[in-house]
Amino acid sequence: MRDAATWFGNYSRDHQNPTNRLIHWVCVPAITWTVVAFVWLIPVPTFIGKPGFWAVFAMFLAFCFYYYRLSRVIGIAMAGAFVALGFLTDVLYRGLGISGLLWLAVVVFVVAWVGQFIGHKIEGRRPSFLTDLQYLLIGPAWLMSKALARAGVGY
Repeated sequence: MRDAATWFGNYSRDHQNPTNRLIHWVCVPAITWTVVAFVWLIPVPTFIGKPGFWAVFAMFLAFCFYYYRLSRVIGIAMAGAFVALGFLTDVLYRGLGISGLLWLAVVVFVVAWVGQFIGHKIEGRRPSFLTDLQYLLIGPAWLMSKALARAGVGY
């Protein structure tokens, strides 16, 4: 596994344009939330747990086997982001129901990906994940590293 600095350096090279970076600050978290929401909607047998079990399980696996191994600081920060996304999704699930949450997630997913591709058109470079699918996981961590740096915390 490449180290965080290598991943983030490579990702940064594809994200130099300020407009593209701004678009990523909006769209990457939105896409991350939609993935949580889609997994939240996978039916859970009652003997296993409550709605959202699979999403919580997937976030736990991403934390343990990817983000924490990439960087302990990034991993803990991503765990906090996952908790927030889980709470948000649970509130929306309870308020909107299954079909409402599904439609909201579909709309946000499509709009956010359109935004991402517009950002990369402006950038003049194709999205990083087209060269390596791991960049789909790196995008949120890259933004987290930027947020942590602004707070004076290194990864």
